[in-house]
Amino acid sequence: MDGLNVSIAFFFLIVGVCQVLRWLSKRLLSPGTHGCLAREFAGSFQLCSSCLELRMLIELGPWGGGFGLDVVLTLLFLLSAAHGASLDRASANPTVSLQEFLLLKSSLAVTMAKLLAQGVGAGLGWALTRLYWSWELTQLHFIQNLIAPECSSSIRASLPLAAFVEGSCSFLFHLVLLKVCQSHPLYRVPALAATVTFLTYTAGPYTGAFFNPALATAITFHCSGSSFWDYIQVYWLGPLAGMLAALLLFQGNIPRFFQRNLLYSQKSKYKVPKAKVTAQVEGDKPHRKKKEGKSNSEHRA
Repeated sequence: MDGLNVSIAFFFLIVGVCQVLRWLSKRLLSPGTHGCLAREFAGSFQLCSSCLELRMLIELGPWGGGFGLDVVLTLLFLLSAAHGASLDRASANPTVSLQEFLLLKSSLAVTMAKLLAQGVGAGLGWALTRLYWSWELTQLHFIQNLIAPECSSSIRASLPLAAFVEGSCSFLFHLVLLKVCQSHPLYRVPALAATVTFLTYTAGPYTGAFFNPALATAITFHCSGSSFWDYIQVYWLGPLAGMLAALLLFQGNIPRFFQRNLLYSQKSKYKVPKAKVTAQVEGDKPHRKKKEGKSNSEHRA
């Protein structure tokens, strides 16, 4: 269990360093630069480093560390909750940033800046985690450092099935995100953490269950066994299609492209009960008759 303790300490260190980076960026940078670049960079770095270490525990832990899948899934839920609570409204996911663009919540320039920061953060997270493995602090890190250069593709299913799995994961994740995005963090964070844990447990054996193009690009695109176009189809086009399907189902339209609702009829939010309208009309009749009588008498006079 010493290897597990070292990994847990690594998780705490990564989250702490990224929190310090966010605090410094808030004090030293303008709000726009902090929102577009610093938050997304720190979030992607934190997410990629933690995911790499956790994948190492998933792959090597059952036979090299003496702990089972239940321990790893518990760690995954706790890490997902920690990420959700500490990311400071950063998405660290290109499909989420593109969804905000389609919902008219951000401009094209801001979205492109976020995508760039996410890519740089994920790449730096991958490089520094590989450096951390090279120190070989535990037996698991020693084994991981040996097999890391010869990694194999995370796609363990046919290409159409793998793209469908990643698209389905993205579809479910974005549906939950759209539903709880305005909720209190006390409810939103556990809901998203439980969704990520469930999707990883279900789809992990087929594709690794990334449903995050930046994360997948940093972790698995350099591995042998699949071509670059295969990776693009599974880890970019699949999640993008899932996000668009979730947005269309939830909203009924895509605001960036058209305003008319394609799926749901628009109904007025305010309804006046018919009984009240009838009562008001009937109540007005005597009043109108009195006014007419008065006007006629005045006219005769």
